[in-house]
Amino acid sequence: MANFFARTHRQPTWRKAGVHEGFRIVGQRGRAWGVRRVSRCVGEVRVPKVGWVRFRWSRPVPEGVKSFRVTRDRAGRWHVAFAPVPDPILPPGNGQAVGVDRGVAVSAAWSTGELLQAPGLTEAEVARLRRLQLRLARARRGSNRRARVKAAIARLKAREADRRRDWVEKTSTTLARGFDVIAVEDLNVRGMTQSAKGTIDAPGLNVRAKAGLNRAILAAGWARLVERLGHKAPGRVIRVDPRHTSQTCHACGHRAPENRESQAVFRCAACGRTANADVNAACNIRTAAGHAVAARGGGQSRFPTTTEFG
Repeated sequence: MANFFARTHRQPTWRKAGVHEGFRIVGQRGRAWGVRRVSRCVGEVRVPKVGWVRFRWSRPVPEGVKSFRVTRDRAGRWHVAFAPVPDPILPPGNGQAVGVDRGVAVSAAWSTGELLQAPGLTEAEVARLRRLQLRLARARRGSNRRARVKAAIARLKAREADRRRDWVEKTSTTLARGFDVIAVEDLNVRGMTQSAKGTIDAPGLNVRAKAGLNRAILAAGWARLVERLGHKAPGRVIRVDPRHTSQTCHACGHRAPENRESQAVFRCAACGRTANADVNAACNIRTAAGHAVAARGGGQSRFPTTTEFG
């Protein structure tokens, strides 16, 4: 509660079955634990009072790990996670910078021209999810049938989340290894994804459309991408003001709402330059990061060695 009142943690809640399933083991005197490899894909960890428990050996266990956590997700899968402190990725030293624009139609657009999309469920999986949701609505609360349908939905949602996390890890690693400076928009994702339902006295407007937008933002992994970039490239991630980055021409600097012809097309009303709207915004983000570095006394206002698109 002290951490909650200090606004550093969320409010404590009571343990819920199926939600807070798990425990943490810390190596202490008289309660030692160990880990060993059985085969190429199988390992074992010694849990006190339980014994050796097998798990899938997905990656090497680093040296110096003092604790691990065993958890169960909503899809019914058990995980063991060791807690090392990973080393940050060293900068390549090429003097290059990149701007990253995050969006809904395109999850991440780079100033170099790459357009990346966070993977989700396939069309067949989306259709199956809809059938399961209809079946869930008809199932009686507390029945075994409802529990089975909820477990099937959880497995599909877990598959989608796993794909998104994998995409975030690979994208953040590529950015940290390829560029010395990474510029992103300073977005309040938590505030942007708040519900528009409102209250009884002041109900919100377009609640259903806002809920769909919130789901699209969360599915694109905006917050996790920047969070992992901060872990892998500490001190090399620059947050810039996102205002007018999508309405400003990167070539001539003309800013007008009509420059954004559509979601994907940017056509400057002054110079006639045409480019991808997301890439143009990423170039503006990179330029704004150069100005921010120059204002801090970090050198030139632009990054001359970085390839610019368009």
